[in-house]
Amino acid sequence: MVSSTQFEEATTAIVEPTESPERDPTEDEDMESTESEAGSSKMTIEERKAKMDQLRKRLVASSRANRQSLIEESTKLKVTARDTARLERQRKLAETLREKADAEERGEDVNRAKNWEYTIEENDAWEKKLARKKRRADFEFHDDAHAARRRYKKDLDLIKPDLDAYNKQKEVAMGLAPGTLSNFNPKASPLSLQVSTSSLEQQLAADNLYRDANTLMYGDNKPSEDAIDRMVSKINKDIDKKGKFSRKRPNEDEGDITYINEHNRVFNKKIARYYDKYTTEIRASFERGTAL
Repeated sequence: MVSSTQFEEATTAIVEPTESPERDPTEDEDMESTESEAGSSKMTIEERKAKMDQLRKRLVASSRANRQSLIEESTKLKVTARDTARLERQRKLAETLREKADAEERGEDVNRAKNWEYTIEENDAWEKKLARKKRRADFEFHDDAHAARRRYKKDLDLIKPDLDAYNKQKEVAMGLAPGTLSNFNPKASPLSLQVSTSSLEQQLAADNLYRDANTLMYGDNKPSEDAIDRMVSKINKDIDKKGKFSRKRPNEDEGDITYINEHNRVFNKKIARYYDKYTTEIRASFERGTAL
């Protein structure tokens, strides 16, 4: 016979439900996407038209914003370096006028207060510049030799010799100890300036440094990168300056100059508009010298 205890255990096993398996989250996402697709498929024609109008408005707004940014960028690019320099000069002028007005209100001398900002070295350099400018104030053309000398003097201002390299070459040529001329100390003892014994290297350095008309050494100097850059910048500056002075005049395409001023040029053009068809052959005959 089956005992009462075994009967209760069997009944409990039948009544208690088994644990359900866990649901996969991907299945939930698939179900949600299916429901959304089903909902979107149920959109009416009016809703679709409203959605399309909204997208078109957004497209027009973005195109307008892109065009506005493009116009602003092109406007900024049109501001050249000359305009920037002009605005900077205007700003400095405004600051100067404001400082002058403030100084007058305080009862101070503007030039005296401004001169306190300069050092003695800057003042000496400024006075030398004014004196050099005064010497070169003669802009009248005398002859080609005078113009060439003026150009030579201006080019001398741009020369920046390398004194350290020159002193090192001179030390080797004179047989001095290294650093004697480059680090010259007037309080040093005379023993530090003692000349070393002569050698072949010293003789070659002397011949290289102090060349004369009979030397056979030429074309062996290799300039530094800084010297090459200065030369290139000087050449480019001269080319730009020459291009400004040799710019094309507005009336060069009209041929021969037959007028003495702007009013006469306009008058000649007006006359030519009506009478050139009658006088062209006569003018050509006069120019050829075959006119009767």
